[in-house]
Amino acid sequence: MISRKILFVLLVVSMVSSCTETEEKTESSVKEEISEPTNRVVLSSEIKWEKLNPARGEKSPQAGTIWGDRKGDVPTGFLAKFVDGFSSPPHIHNVTYRAMVIKGLIHNDDPKAEKMWMPAGSFWTQPAGESHITAAKGNENIAYVEIDKGPYLVKPIEEAFDNGERPINVDKNNIIWLDASKTHIIGEKSASATNTEVAFLWENEEMTGNLIKLSSNFDGEILSKGKQFHAIVIIGEAEYLMPNSEEIKLLDPGSYFTSTGKSKHRIKVNQGLETTIYIRTNGEFEIK
Repeated sequence: MISRKILFVLLVVSMVSSCTETEEKTESSVKEEISEPTNRVVLSSEIKWEKLNPARGEKSPQAGTIWGDRKGDVPTGFLAKFVDGFSSPPHIHNVTYRAMVIKGLIHNDDPKAEKMWMPAGSFWTQPAGESHITAAKGNENIAYVEIDKGPYLVKPIEEAFDNGERPINVDKNNIIWLDASKTHIIGEKSASATNTEVAFLWENEEMTGNLIKLSSNFDGEILSKGKQFHAIVIIGEAEYLMPNSEEIKLLDPGSYFTSTGKSKHRIKVNQGLETTIYIRTNGEFEIK
């Protein structure tokens, strides 16, 4: 009986020691990997605009590439800007895209569909090959658009085809949000993450697309493990603390931050400015 007790004590001590060593190694590994941060920020004011569809001349919406190359064959994220009253002719795209409304009201649907004006924070997808129109109304109309593979082209409806996908239009009021009690992404013990919420928009074998809603006075971190991490401010405003230099960048809607590998993104939301951020990544992330 005594020998069993001794064996049990030794086993517990061994387990505690092992866990402690593992935690120390993990913490050391994280510190080592982010000793040279890959964090990068692009402000909305730094984005260069050009015609989204040059063939339409002055009637074309404007486009500003944030990451990738929409004219190449790589995944890309860009902003699209529409004038008040804009309405495109029926057309198709050669690739499927996802999009989020950042400013104004945007309608995207079948040419004969009744207008469904989506406000900032709404999400939609447009399958490759499907005929549709895009319209906008408001003093300033901007959407974030992303593709998994380029180039992004506009083509006539005579070239329409069915790729098996169907479009999705989700008004901001129909997005389902989860708090810390329903998802491990939000650190339950973190005071900074109180009232923070997450919405899962889409997922495939390589990537996920999520929205995070940071409450007023949030002052914490987004810890990322993904080799690819792209984040765009959709609604609100946040202060971003650059690692090492501790320079503060003010992120307004359309601003972007990114990293590769394990990283920490320090963010502060000021009083009264609830902020929504879209995150595309191929790895796990946590809000603390």
